[in-house]
Amino acid sequence: MKLKKQVTVCGGAIFCVAVFSLYLMLDRVQHEPGRRHGGLSFPRNQISVLQNRIEQLEQLLEENHQIISHIKDSVLELTENADTHPGLLTFQANGSWLVPTDNHHTFLSVFPQDCQVAPGNKDQKPDLQMLDVYSALKFDNVDGGAWKQGFEISYDQREWDKEPLQVFVVPHSHNDPGWIKTFDKYYFDQTQHILNNMLMKLQEDPKRRFIWAEISFFSKWWDNIDTQKRAAVRRLAANGQLEFVTGGWVMTDEANSHYFAMVDQLIEGHQWLAKNIGVIPRSGWAIDPFGHSSTMSYLLKRSNLTSMLIQRVHYSIKKHFAATKSLEFMWRQTWDTDSSTDIFCQLMPFYSYDVPHTCGPDPKICCQFDFRRLPGGRISCPWKVPPKVINDASVAERANLLLDQYRKKSKLYKSKVVLIPLGDDFRYDKAVEWDQQFQNYEMLFNYMNSHPELHVQIQFGTLSEYFDAVYKKNGVSPGSKPPSYPVLSGDFFTYADREDHYWSGYFTSRPFYKNLDRVLESHLRAAEILYSLALNHARHFGVDIKYPVSDYHFLTEARRNVGLFQHHDAITGTSKEVVVVDYGLRLFHSLMNLKRVIINAAHLLVLHNKNDYKYDESSLFLQLDNKRQNHDKLPEKTVITFESLPRRLVVFNPVEQERLCVISVLTTSPRVKVTLIDGSTLPMQISAVWKAATDMAADTYQVSFVARLPTLGLAVFQLSESANTPVNSNTAIYLRNRDVTVSKKEPFSVKILESSTDDFFIENQQMQVWFNGVTGLMENIKRKDDQQEQKVRMEFMWYGTRNFKDKSGAYLFLPDGEARAYMSKQTPITRVTEGPLFSEVVTFYRDFQQRICLYNLPGVEGLSLDVSIVVDIHEQVNRELAVRLSTGIESGDMFFTDLNGFQIQTRKFLRKLPLQANFYPMPAMAYIQDNRSRLTVHTAQSLGVSSLHSGQLEIILDRRLMQDDNRGLGQGLKDNKLTCNRFRILLERRTAASKVQDSRPVSFPSLLSHMTSMLLNHEVLVMPVTPQQQGAPAIRSWRPLSASIPCDFHLLNIRTLQSEVVSAPGLEAALILHRKGFDCGLEARSLGFNCTTTQGKFSVGSLFQGLDVVNLQPSSLTLLYAAKPVNSSLVFLRPMEIATFRIRMV
Repeated sequence: MKLKKQVTVCGGAIFCVAVFSLYLMLDRVQHEPGRRHGGLSFPRNQISVLQNRIEQLEQLLEENHQIISHIKDSVLELTENADTHPGLLTFQANGSWLVPTDNHHTFLSVFPQDCQVAPGNKDQKPDLQMLDVYSALKFDNVDGGAWKQGFEISYDQREWDKEPLQVFVVPHSHNDPGWIKTFDKYYFDQTQHILNNMLMKLQEDPKRRFIWAEISFFSKWWDNIDTQKRAAVRRLAANGQLEFVTGGWVMTDEANSHYFAMVDQLIEGHQWLAKNIGVIPRSGWAIDPFGHSSTMSYLLKRSNLTSMLIQRVHYSIKKHFAATKSLEFMWRQTWDTDSSTDIFCQLMPFYSYDVPHTCGPDPKICCQFDFRRLPGGRISCPWKVPPKVINDASVAERANLLLDQYRKKSKLYKSKVVLIPLGDDFRYDKAVEWDQQFQNYEMLFNYMNSHPELHVQIQFGTLSEYFDAVYKKNGVSPGSKPPSYPVLSGDFFTYADREDHYWSGYFTSRPFYKNLDRVLESHLRAAEILYSLALNHARHFGVDIKYPVSDYHFLTEARRNVGLFQHHDAITGTSKEVVVVDYGLRLFHSLMNLKRVIINAAHLLVLHNKNDYKYDESSLFLQLDNKRQNHDKLPEKTVITFESLPRRLVVFNPVEQERLCVISVLTTSPRVKVTLIDGSTLPMQISAVWKAATDMAADTYQVSFVARLPTLGLAVFQLSESANTPVNSNTAIYLRNRDVTVSKKEPFSVKILESSTDDFFIENQQMQVWFNGVTGLMENIKRKDDQQEQKVRMEFMWYGTRNFKDKSGAYLFLPDGEARAYMSKQTPITRVTEGPLFSEVVTFYRDFQQRICLYNLPGVEGLSLDVSIVVDIHEQVNRELAVRLSTGIESGDMFFTDLNGFQIQTRKFLRKLPLQANFYPMPAMAYIQDNRSRLTVHTAQSLGVSSLHSGQLEIILDRRLMQDDNRGLGQGLKDNKLTCNRFRILLERRTAASKVQDSRPVSFPSLLSHMTSMLLNHEVLVMPVTPQQQGAPAIRSWRPLSASIPCDFHLLNIRTLQSEVVSAPGLEAALILHRKGFDCGLEARSLGFNCTTTQGKFSVGSLFQGLDVVNLQPSSLTLLYAAKPVNSSLVFLRPMEIATFRIRMV
């Protein structure tokens, strides 16, 4: 206690000194001589001086804030060590653990200004808000004639007399990096030939053009061509004949992908282009993703692209936008208050991106100008009117027929400039097609351009040439808003291409691989951060020669495999089974390699003496805590065996806040003691391991202990055998009259309830969770600070598929009506385990088992329910399993889903649309709310979600479908895996301040919700130290940061950049930060945070313990545009902003 008082007094004194220093600085600035008053009478040079002084003051204030932050951390650490680790569980004389309130000092200070983002944009309202558009449209699908989903288009022949129509025909080839064939087979069969032809045919005529999107394919081709061909590619790109559009590793899916992976694949593609071709993409091209997210438009804007194009949008939206000439618009984020996120976007108006649906409204006519379909070829026109070779006799008639389509298409846009894509999937793979298309079109162009009475200027063009012409016609610079063009906010889900065929099935299809992808993403981020820090520490201590810098190859490979899986036929689950296996193997191998990268980095960082570092590829210093047998198997935990020496564990916390959590490992003995390196005992729980519902494993035990892990740090623990360790968990099994045998093993006691159907509960310090005694499923949640109980009933449901016409498949969700309750022939078995650290309820049904765990900890971990649902529906036929949460929350027809884990989109259940239209992607979370409560379901994998009735959330868990849905795949979904879907359920109480924003289209999670999502998606990584002989090097916990990170900042990545010379790590890294928008209108008590918000200011110069940031250069998101290096280490981010900085650490 005496030490506590000394620490407090010392800390207080330092704090006072810091505050007094700040006062002196303010006083000095206030009484600076020469300061003038009088409003407009400042000379220009004095204004400049004043601005410099203000900037200096801001920097001094921020440095002072950092000093105070250091003081807080120091006082906190000293206080924490003063009395045997307060805040951890106390060991009682009777051999039990007492869970007290957490005495760990936490700081949570939120500036009111940081919440201003929550109420939404009061000043500027977009012309088109997609939520309003959906509410207003009839979705009546009237037959439009030639343009079946549109309307008849007419025009006056004289419209172009004063201003000719300008036409850009843009040849392209859409190459899927895996779909019907694997990535490699597509490359060898088709893509390499397309690019070889491109190189040859573009050089034949400088007027020819071609655009390319998928850098994954282009890089593979590049690796297989000689220096002469590479030089020719660079010339074609430099003179504008070849344009790289978007420039990502793939054309990413926009529904299921997480923004970490979307950013990462964009960086990978852009960096490759910059280093190999020397070009910077200007325009986005997304013609095939099945719906479009505003997250993608934001990422392109942050990458300094000025324009973008999208295609797959609901046909009724296209018709409405075409009728109002709104197909080109400025796409703005819903939370943007000053138009800084605006990007110019074109929506293609017709059914598809193929030639029959791009020249104009009549596909029967347009198909006649796809010269790949000339008679005698492999493909023809479905409308039975084939193309004709253009010659002198036919050119006039053909040109006028085609020009009529161009004119009609142009009537849907505001400018007299029209874009005509010319291509399709894997086009131009034969040299003859290049000749067929270019030679016939050149004759048409020559005729049109040589007849001034047609009032048309037509040419081959690139996407950016088209956009530049639009800007020029409107008299604005590229990227600026043309006059009278509308501003749009919102997204374009859920997509329907015809009738009631909504593409909401792929939000869930193949959930096993959706989950594996997220696991790999988390490991990639962890590996990037640890590798970057370890490499720079190795350089700092002069041991970089010993360090396996070859691990950079594994990082590069993993980046590219994660990027490849973001392709819109990969993470979507819409590929052939053989292609899914290929993706799975790539993910699996990268996961194994990343674990090795993490182990090597952690090894160096925890060494007390870095000179002791020794890399031995055959015998790694650390081991893996879990392993997967194959790409399609769930992970299995490693069992820790005991030798004469204590076993040590190294645990990595991948999140940017301190973490109080329960860590569980498997051991061969129940008599285990867990300590810190200094010998301090940690609170524990010993639990049984179960092989099946009623079959307890012999000789394997689960040891769980409480640890407080440093921010982005590594903690070291010791496990040793101890004869007096109590077994402190109890298990009860509800058999419900099932005739089964319960196998029990010493030293655990198991209570068998043969026929009980009484409701039961588990609880912690914050809440009590009740379960139905018959079903074993959750019924309600009662927060202990709230007298009112909240119904949260969990049910499982089946969806069938239609028994007529088109049926559900990999893409489409076409149910045979509302969901039916899951009925089981056998009563379920429920196993309840209670202990001092956590309690869990596991209920077993034939097709799934559900585990709900409640951690008995203060702070974030104890405020939500940890839910795992293991699904196995491989014996079902045409069924989809859903879980439904029914609550008393009066949410009406409103609910909220995230877009790519980056932002929240308000949704509205529309009764005028079919059930399947009301499902949306849920990559990270969904919530419902009323004036009093908010219920959020956080997810560790993307799934489809809806709220079909007030107070409900419904999530599709898995789909088994026996037929194709006629979208080209040619297969159903019959390769179901044993899949573990993981969630966190968070119930929060809303305050009066939050109710203002309910009528606005913008919403945000709370800080608690953000952190809950982070903990779910970035689990701690446990690495047992390989059993060593005597004389093993000393290790210690490692804290990488010298200051805390603001509560609303997320460290998205620290990505070591490639060397300029070879494919090896360079001296610089990309520091990518995201400032999260959050809702302050939710109760924020007992969160356990140790951070503040800082109004977007963050000093990174001395952020890393033992390393200095000597170069800080702001850049565009993908590092292709760089600002001048800044003298200050202070960075500023606006709410929701993602920013990239090029840094160097020494």
